[in-house]
Amino acid sequence: MQTKRKLHDSQATNIAIVRYKMNVVIIKYNAGNIRSVDFALKRLGVNAQITDSAEQIQGADKVIFPGVGEAGSTMQFLRQTGMDKLLKSLHQPFLGICLGMQLMCHSSEEGGTDCLGMFDENVKRFVPQVHADKVPHMGWNQLENLKGKLFRDIKAGEFVYFVHSFYVPVCDFTAASTQYIVPFSAALEKDNFYATQFHPEKSGSVGETILKNFLEL
Repeated sequence: MQTKRKLHDSQATNIAIVRYKMNVVIIKYNAGNIRSVDFALKRLGVNAQITDSAEQIQGADKVIFPGVGEAGSTMQFLRQTGMDKLLKSLHQPFLGICLGMQLMCHSSEEGGTDCLGMFDENVKRFVPQVHADKVPHMGWNQLENLKGKLFRDIKAGEFVYFVHSFYVPVCDFTAASTQYIVPFSAALEKDNFYATQFHPEKSGSVGETILKNFLEL
C-alpha cells in the first residue's frame, strides 16, 4: 500500500509539472520578495525564469511582477532601464503582487510617484482613525466581493496575507475587496492585467489556488 501511495504521489507531481509546462517569467528588478514567489511556483511544479531580459519577458507565456519596496526608487529604476514601457506593452497574462500592484496604478501617494498606469487609479496611504489602527497593515484579512478569473473556486470570506502601508480604493477594476481602516481593493483586473495587494505566495492553500488560476488563464 505504501508503494502504491508513493507511486500515486509521484504521478500527481508529474501531472502538475506537465499541466503547467509553460514559460513563466518573474521580473527581476530592485524589489524584494521575488524568491518567495519563485518557491511558491516550484511547489506547483513550475520552474520560472527570474529575469530582466526584454526578450525573455516578451516571449513568456505568463509574467509575474512581485515586489516589496518603495514606489519612487523602484519606478526610477524601471524608467532608467526602459522596463516601464516594456511592461505596459505586454499582451500575455500579467500578475502584479503587493508593490507590483501599486506600481500598475496611475500614481502613488508614496513619494508622489507617477506609476505605470495599467489601472487608472491612485494609490493612497492608510491614515489611522483610532489608536488600534496600525500602519503598516500586517496580517490575515478576509476576501469579499469576489469576481474575475483569479478567484475561481475561492469563496468569499477566505483569508489571505497582507503587508502594506498603501492601498488602492475600491474602483471599477476591483476584483476582490477587504477592509482595514477603510474598504480597499484586495485585487484588480483589467484585460490581461491582474494584481493582488495580498501575497498569494504566503496565503496557504487559498493563495496556491489563486496562483493556479493565474497559470491556467
